[in-house]
Amino acid sequence: MESGTPTSTPIGAYAGGDGPSAILARGLRKTYGEHVAVAGVDLAIGRGEIVAFLGPNGAGKTTTIKMLTGLLQPSAGSAAILGHDIQRDPIAAKASFGYVPDTPNLYGKLKGWEYLRFMARLYRVPTARAEARAAELLRLFDLTDAASDLVEGYSHGMSQKMALAGALVHDPRVLFLDEPTVGLDPRSARLIKDLLVQLRARGVTVFLSTHILEIAERMADRVVIIDKGAIVAAGTLAELRHGGSGSLEDIFLGLTGGAEYAELAGALG
Repeated sequence: MESGTPTSTPIGAYAGGDGPSAILARGLRKTYGEHVAVAGVDLAIGRGEIVAFLGPNGAGKTTTIKMLTGLLQPSAGSAAILGHDIQRDPIAAKASFGYVPDTPNLYGKLKGWEYLRFMARLYRVPTARAEARAAELLRLFDLTDAASDLVEGYSHGMSQKMALAGALVHDPRVLFLDEPTVGLDPRSARLIKDLLVQLRARGVTVFLSTHILEIAERMADRVVIIDKGAIVAAGTLAELRHGGSGSLEDIFLGLTGGAEYAELAGALG
């Protein structure tokens, strides 16, 4: 991953390996009046990586993801998915990724099958392939029996799994997940974690925000920590430790100003 002062080099020039970076951001910035939500984020994420995006509440995680996926226009900077600029070439960029927000909107009046067919049509998946893929995903997420029910009747866990199924129906090469395991029972959370590992093995890039540091520590190839709108650390866990042996929790709290709270909790305990 790259961090530093944005340059004027064309976005495609930051390609690595045998093609463009899976996710590339240069100087992404978002302001609301005088408030700076994201302050010049740089990212270069390779193909087939699981990258955990960490930060305190309000640090800028969701805003950054929304700019990367084209849901928010940046105040400055640029972003590309597999070499497609999200602002200049949004159709090609969005065709290459799937996205599950922290609070998915699943169109409650649709049945499970209808929702997946709708998502497949949005991505122009051929009908036969869409039907086979939807059936596969429903089996994977144990939703086959609920596929004929209205989505509005789904539990939180079922809705979360259906949202992920919809994001995967077109076999994206990049997957954005915003807090994907929040509110899930242990079995469902384990299913999603196992799935992400399998996707990585197939070359899919996964960029996920999470507050569960265990997920980042055990699964992520790299970790990006954002605080007050700016990236404060990025790298493998070994790189973040700088030769030490501290836990990711210790590193996170030290970088985001939470160490004093940890000390206070220890004193009270």
